[in-house]
Amino acid sequence: MAKDTQDTTHMTLTKTTLAAGVWQGELRGAGVHPPALIATHLGEEVEGLNLTQEGDVWLVRFTLPADRIADGVQTFVIAEASTKEVLNSFAVMVGEALGDDIRAEMDLLRAELDMLKKAFRRRCTETP
Repeated sequence: MAKDTQDTTHMTLTKTTLAAGVWQGELRGAGVHPPALIATHLGEEVEGLNLTQEGDVWLVRFTLPADRIADGVQTFVIAEASTKEVLNSFAVMVGEALGDDIRAEMDLLRAELDMLKKAFRRRCTETP
């Protein structure tokens, strides 16, 4: 009797949204049986991964565990359970550790520019 195995070479997991602490994506090519997926952080499996089927697409939802969010960059990986083949990954960046990050610097520059624009406009409307 042939063993029922999952062919992961044709599975693709595409992120659709990340909102309210829930990462969502669409898994295609998994077939009709629910695929065995795991989410990991720092090499450890974490809870919070759910799958629901809609037609030939599996909707993947991963609730970010609050105890895994900390300063710096936290990377989460979603993989096929038996082969450990990575299907998708994402990083969450927060905290003081990002002070040197270019994106954080850009946000600070934008805020300062907005403040200067308001002060300049206020000064231009004042009468001498």
